Amino acid sequence: MATPKPTEAELSILSVLWENGPSTVRDVLDTLNTQHKKDVGYTTVLKLLQIMTDKGLVVRDETQRSHIYKSARPQTSIQKQLVSDLLERAFAGSTSRLVLQALSAQPASKQERDEIRALLDKLEKPPS
Repeated sequence: MATPKPTEAELSILSVLWENGPSTVRDVLDTLNTQHKKDVGYTTVLKLLQIMTDKGLVVRDETQRSHIYKSARPQTSIQKQLVSDLLERAFAGSTSRLVLQALSAQPASKQERDEIRALLDKLEKPPS
């Protein structure tokens, strides 16, 4: 069974866990409040983490007094799932249309263009 797509709030929490590694509710809360410059409540973060645990998005280590949460899947896995969904829903499966829209909406830096070129070169090489 595929893991459900995270909501925007859940994705914010996952981003904290991917960046900081396994974290307590307080750690996640502090990072969210610093990053987003807004007041998110402790109970809100706790409830979201409980929901995310039930959905299989995070796993909880209950061996310590303060429970530790970590992402159940790597960042790239969730990103691929979200991009695949967007590709199908908004671009009728057309990778080129998605990439062209992404590049026209937000121009890529030189480093990002170099990474894109390297990926294209790799994709064009015949298999060994």
